[in-house]
Amino acid sequence: MRRFFLGSLSAALGLGLLVSTPQTAAAQRKAPPGGAYKKVSTLVPLPDFLPGLGTLYVDPSTLPAGPFLAYDREGKLVSSIYMIPLKDINAQKAFAGLKSGQGERVDHVDVVFNAGHPGVAEPHYHIILWYASPAKAAALK
Repeated sequence: MRRFFLGSLSAALGLGLLVSTPQTAAAQRKAPPGGAYKKVSTLVPLPDFLPGLGTLYVDPSTLPAGPFLAYDREGKLVSSIYMIPLKDINAQKAFAGLKSGQGERVDHVDVVFNAGHPGVAEPHYHIILWYASPAKAAALK
């Protein structure tokens, strides 16, 4: 059941990206994305660049789910990350209408468990919609 839920959630998030507005998408392709987005490292004690993810930005009003927009060292958008608390997955909570604004084509999706970190201390899943190839994602060091 949990696998079905995570698969459905990933598919819904990917579909949401395909119907985003072009103006917002263009503004978010390069860091900083502007608008209500803030660099995560200015909100919680995390480094500016997280190996394996990049430089993260989030609209604080969307926490804890996000999306967190991730950029490579050149400031190019490489992924959107949703952080879904394990307690909400276990409670079968729906996450309909998650904000997205990227018009990028999703290359692949990773679903990764995280025991907690500054900003989202409770156990959760990172659902990562990658716009970069697996090789480029792996090179984010």
